[in-house]
Amino acid sequence: MRKRHRTTIPDPDRQAVPDLLQRNRRRPRHRLDRRCHVFTDIGGWFLYLATVIDVHSRRLLGWSIADHMRTQLVTDALNMAVRTRGGRVNGVIFHSDHGAEYGSKAFADACRTAGIQRSMGAGGSSADNAAAESFFASLKREILPGRGGWPTTRAARLAMFRRLGFYNNQRRHSAIGYLAPAVFEQRSTTLAIAA
Repeated sequence: MRKRHRTTIPDPDRQAVPDLLQRNRRRPRHRLDRRCHVFTDIGGWFLYLATVIDVHSRRLLGWSIADHMRTQLVTDALNMAVRTRGGRVNGVIFHSDHGAEYGSKAFADACRTAGIQRSMGAGGSSADNAAAESFFASLKREILPGRGGWPTTRAARLAMFRRLGFYNNQRRHSAIGYLAPAVFEQRSTTLAIAA
């Protein structure tokens, strides 16, 4: 048997963040924005994408694209998500991996200011990131095949922004009854008001 290599080694000096989800990924019914996830991924253009995904509605609440993977990338995505929800995020659980940008003081301060509870899954496990892993796999499959690349990073950014808008407003998801996330949220809000 091959020797198993450990790829994620937690920083012993970093403040411990509890796992509030305990791998319970059931969608809550009482609030649309109960759980949010953020993940980063490297595109083939030396650009990094950070996203905040509402696990219940599959809606991308916030995103940020940059040529670096510093804390500002994820705090920008978080701040966009807070603005998208109109600041009504008090008590929302923000679940992430153990990346350094999520464990930083600046990111912890941004969450605390918004009233967001931080949660981190098991180190080195992609199971907690299933929603984001699925999102990034779809994104790469839908915008990368057959392309030799983009002539500029601006062209790559525009292609990503178009795809992210399509994802929220038109792309159907089996987990939410084959509706687009924006349509699902609109219907859920309408039903809640009617009840």
